Amino acid sequence: MAESFVSDGRVTLRRAPDDARFIVRCGDAAIGRIGEAFGVALPTTPCRAAERAARAALWLGPDEWLLLTPGGNADTLAASLEAAAGGEPVSIVDVSHRQLGFELDGPDAATLLNAGCPLDLDPEAFPSGGCTRTLFDKTEIVLWRRSASGFRLEVARSFADYLVGMLAVARRDLAAAS
Repeated sequence: MAESFVSDGRVTLRRAPDDARFIVRCGDAAIGRIGEAFGVALPTTPCRAAERAARAALWLGPDEWLLLTPGGNADTLAASLEAAAGGEPVSIVDVSHRQLGFELDGPDAATLLNAGCPLDLDPEAFPSGGCTRTLFDKTEIVLWRRSASGFRLEVARSFADYLVGMLAVARRDLAAAS
């Protein structure tokens, strides 16, 4: 798999660390307890992410979050999150092997993403800490803006090569237009 590319210092794509990833679904009664057990409060504001140390919680829907944490002990963490729910209905699914993460950074990162993503990525419309499910070309991604020029993309492992290939095409087109 093509893992990274650099284009004249304007944009860099690299694989994100192999984090453990969980999709958590729960009701209002369990949100606070699960966030406390995870070490990051689960955001309740739509399309926002929260992070602390090396962990992050990304809001994906009214009762759904993507949790990212450094790999290892995924089973133990899942069990502690479930226990923290205190008997409230909760779904905690380990998607670590299903998804890959990529980090895209540089002054042209938003422009490059807009070659295949229909979102308005202007910092006013999609500020740092913003996250959402969207498309890049024909591939579903979770897009998280980590800084003014830095993004994290989560994609299904089976679409990773396609995503990297389409980003490379967009990079070439961007370079040719400069």
